[in-house]
Amino acid sequence: MKSDQRISPRFSIALVLSMVCLTSSACSNSTPVVDTSQHDRVLAQAKELRISAEAGDAAAQYRLGLLYDEGNGVPQNSLQAKEWFEKAATQGHAGAQVDLGTMYLQGNGAPQSAQMAMVWFSRAAEQEEGLAFAKLGRMYVQGRGVLQDFIQAHKWYNLGAAHGDLKAAEARDALAPQMSAAQIAEAQRLAREWKPKGK
Repeated sequence: MKSDQRISPRFSIALVLSMVCLTSSACSNSTPVVDTSQHDRVLAQAKELRISAEAGDAAAQYRLGLLYDEGNGVPQNSLQAKEWFEKAATQGHAGAQVDLGTMYLQGNGAPQSAQMAMVWFSRAAEQEEGLAFAKLGRMYVQGRGVLQDFIQAHKWYNLGAAHGDLKAAEARDALAPQMSAAQIAEAQRLAREWKPKGK
């Protein structure tokens, strides 16, 4: 190529930028429209929940705890989530009991304590909460807060499956090959005989 036919690098860059600018909305004069209605709706719901939660409504306390846990409509704050879960859990809200137990188990927003996790999972299990059964089963498999015990784990997984927790059924089936037929039969007997303390 002859020197007089070469395109200068500056001209090339300017040409490319001009083409990008023409095809990009970033260079247009219009301001992008932001839908604030969804954000406003979530904020309004959080305000309403707070009013009900502060008035002692366990379901509202639990839902407010979820908002803080997820950072949805309020700043994400594990300590606030724990506080609201605890208020609902002490009133007997099974979902809050499971989530509070999970926070203790993971040490997220609460001091890590397998024993406290066991307390809250057990309280939720007394209300026949499927996920609580599954969590108890996992604790027995892992030996967290309790001695490892596959018979107890299978029992809790079985109860979780019977109460609609699909992951409990999967975990039970994955555990079974590590157990003898006699252990499985014992676990099944324990599951059949289990009843909440209040009944």
